[in-house]
Amino acid sequence: MRRFGPHTLEVLEAGPVDAGTTPVLLIHGINPISAKAPFLARLAEHRRVIAPSHPGFATSPRPSDFDTMYDLVNLYLDLLDSLPDEKVVVIGFGFGGWIAAELAVTGHPRLDRLILVDPVGIKLGGREDRDIVHIFNTPPAELNRLAWHDPARRPPGIYGLGWQATIDDAMSDADMVALARNWDALCLYAWRPHMFNPQLKHWLHRIRARTLVLWGDNDGIVTPDYGRRYASLIPGAVFDTIPHTGHHPELEQPEAFMDRTERFLDA
Repeated sequence: MRRFGPHTLEVLEAGPVDAGTTPVLLIHGINPISAKAPFLARLAEHRRVIAPSHPGFATSPRPSDFDTMYDLVNLYLDLLDSLPDEKVVVIGFGFGGWIAAELAVTGHPRLDRLILVDPVGIKLGGREDRDIVHIFNTPPAELNRLAWHDPARRPPGIYGLGWQATIDDAMSDADMVALARNWDALCLYAWRPHMFNPQLKHWLHRIRARTLVLWGDNDGIVTPDYGRRYASLIPGAVFDTIPHTGHHPELEQPEAFMDRTERFLDA
């Protein structure tokens, strides 16, 4: 546990503290970053990695009056303020990509580079158009199908969208309780409006950090077309897809994900 401002968070940390490279802040999606995530070892080989769990996720406590995206963004501003590093790379996944985009709009001086991985957070279509599959009202088996190019490529012990359809005897009671707690917290932050801020798209032009938007080419939750339009609203953003992946490309094709991430960070 680490304290950031008035809040205490569970934090996964990896990699050398004095790596001599810009540290990386990972902002997770529907579940916290797992120490078993297949991309983590390579990312942390030459970089310090900091991966907090949002309040209400994993074992991070959530105050009773902490329940909005506004709260999450200001918490991460506190976190950036507390880090000793002059510059930080931020990578946000899915729901965490939304948080990362909101964070980048603030123009925090420590945010050096930004990678958004299949982010949600904006409304692009008309009132009756669904840009983002309704993850709370869609049956888990269908979510599992839409979220993965190949559900069989889900790493053992790591869960993404549709996790309720993957419960088996190998899942411990503790894991089930943690996943249910994460889901409850996600509902609190993102139920209505569903997974977006109506105003965010109008302010993405304020992002000054160099930005890479990565997308699974078979994402059935938020399509690559949504991703291209998202990237077009961020000045200078580069858009790229990762073949044979869905909503969690960092889990389905971790080497391809890391190839693109390292190329961007090293440029």
